[in-house]
Amino acid sequence: MHTRALVLGAGGLVGTAWTAGLAAGLRRSGLDPADADLFVGTSAGAITAALLATGRHPDHLATPPRPVGGTPPRVDGRRLGEAFAVLRDAAANPDEARRRVGRIALAAETGPEQAHIDRMHAMIGTDRWPSSRELLIPVTDAETGAQTVFSRTSGAPLAAAVAASTAFPGIYPPITVNGRRYLDGSLHSATNAALATGARTLVVVDPQAHLFPRELLHRELAAAAPHTALTVEPDQASLHAFGPDLNDRTAWAPAYAEGLRQGADTAEEFRLAWTAGADADRG
Repeated sequence: MHTRALVLGAGGLVGTAWTAGLAAGLRRSGLDPADADLFVGTSAGAITAALLATGRHPDHLATPPRPVGGTPPRVDGRRLGEAFAVLRDAAANPDEARRRVGRIALAAETGPEQAHIDRMHAMIGTDRWPSSRELLIPVTDAETGAQTVFSRTSGAPLAAAVAASTAFPGIYPPITVNGRRYLDGSLHSATNAALATGARTLVVVDPQAHLFPRELLHRELAAAAPHTALTVEPDQASLHAFGPDLNDRTAWAPAYAEGLRQGADTAEEFRLAWTAGADADRG
C-alpha cells in the first residue's frame, strides 16, 4: 500500500519540458511532488519521474539538454510514418499492432543504442535506482509486443530503462536490456496509471490528454482504485506553447514556462489531493 503515487505520462520532448516545469512550479509553491512513495514514469514521463525519484530538482530540465557525444538523434521519417500508420489502425488487434511496430523499430535507422542511453543519463544524472522510493518504468518488448515493467530489482541500469521507455519507433533505437530489445512504454498506455494500484492518493500528469479519449484513462484509474485521484493536463495556454509537434525542440522553453505557471495555478488542488491520502491513512 502506497500513500502517494505520482504517474507521469508520455509527451515527447515538449511533454518532458512541460512536466518538469509543472513539478518545478509546484515546488516553488511549497509542494514537492518528489514526496511520492511510488512513481510511474512512461516514455517522456520516465525522465522526470527518474529525476524526482532520485532527488534531483526538476529545474535541471529548464533548458533543452545539450547534445551528448558526437552522435545527435537521427529520426527515420519513413519508419516513423509506418509506425504511426500501424498504430492508427491498432484498435482491432493491439497486440499484433505492437509486434508490427516492433519490427518497424528494429529496421529503422535511428543511430546507436548507447548514444540514446547516454542522452538519458545526461538528463537524469544517474544510473542508480532510488533506494527509498519505488520507481516503475514500463516498456514494450520489441519482439512480442508485451509489456515489461522495470524497477530497481530488474537488473537494468536506470538510464537504460529510461532510454527504453522513450524509444519511440523511428525516433530512437530499441534498447537492449538483459538480452532483449525494448521500445517506448506508451505503446500500451500513455500513462500506465493502472500500475499504481493500491495507492491512497494518485496524481496523474498527462501531457497527451488532449490526444486520447478520456475513457482510456478513466478505466486505468478505476483499475488503480485510489482513495483520492487528481489528473493534471495541459490547459489551452500550454497547448498553444506545445505547438503541433511534440518533438519540436524549439518549443522546449515555452512549454517549460507554461508548466511552471500551471504548477502554481494547480498548487492548491494538488495540495488537497496530496494530503488526502496521508489523512486517510491516519484515520
